[in-house]
Amino acid sequence: MDQPMTKPPAYDRAAEDVGNIVEFGHVNTRVPDQELATLFYVTALGLTRDPFLMTSTDNMWINVGTSQFHLPTGPAQVTRGVVGLVLPDLDALRRRLQRVGHKLRGTRFAVADRGETVEVTCPWGNRIRCHAPSPAFGPIALGIPYVAFDAPRGSAAAIVRFYREVLDGAAHLDADGSARIGAGADTVLIYRETDADLPAFDGHHIQISLADFSGPYRRLMARGLITEESDQHQYRFQALVDPGSGDTLLDVEHEVRSMRHPLYARALVNRNPEATNLRYAPGHDAALWSIFPH
Repeated sequence: MDQPMTKPPAYDRAAEDVGNIVEFGHVNTRVPDQELATLFYVTALGLTRDPFLMTSTDNMWINVGTSQFHLPTGPAQVTRGVVGLVLPDLDALRRRLQRVGHKLRGTRFAVADRGETVEVTCPWGNRIRCHAPSPAFGPIALGIPYVAFDAPRGSAAAIVRFYREVLDGAAHLDADGSARIGAGADTVLIYRETDADLPAFDGHHIQISLADFSGPYRRLMARGLITEESDQHQYRFQALVDPGSGDTLLDVEHEVRSMRHPLYARALVNRNPEATNLRYAPGHDAALWSIFPH
């Protein structure tokens, strides 16, 4: 007897599309004081200094799951927007912020507890919004799920076209009119329009990796947008332009790497910030950066 045919499961195949931007690597802002940076990013936020690279006193790389902050010494730089973090335990974050706060007095350090999120400002004014793990952020238990930039009014649609047409990225307009660009499996770049005057661009940058490395390069070069020929595996551009008119919409320096770059998909060490010498438990040194299944 023939078995009845069962209806195959329906999958949203488009939800698996990543686009040409396959990895979000880091946010780079200069800091004038490495000791204050350590207090904020390592002691307060509970993140991990890269133990293998940039271990001197003039730069530090801070691991956040599979991404990083890069903090070279220099005049302070401030991203025009907010960096989103997912941290495993917001209550533990609150305790750390309270313990370290007095050491950051006299700086721009600030904390705004919103209940579901904790918004913190670094000693030089960079805004970071901390979230607990949530299915809304995919499997991330520790990481950078988004970087949200302020953008001029009327620019979002053209920014979407720029990432689609020049970088071949997965980009669309959100319901609120913001531009949302896929930057790897679990990170997005967001450009939110504002009527406020934007501070002058100060040279901070983000780093992304591309599957098709040469195609965007040719399109950027044709528009005169390449600002640095770093090496075989990397180049940079700064201006986001309207693909139609060529007018500059916003300056955000992008460090662009290929999938052959030696640091592509490098495994990063992440520590459990709640482990101390007084309450140490074997086997709990590391922090898990992924818990929720896709």
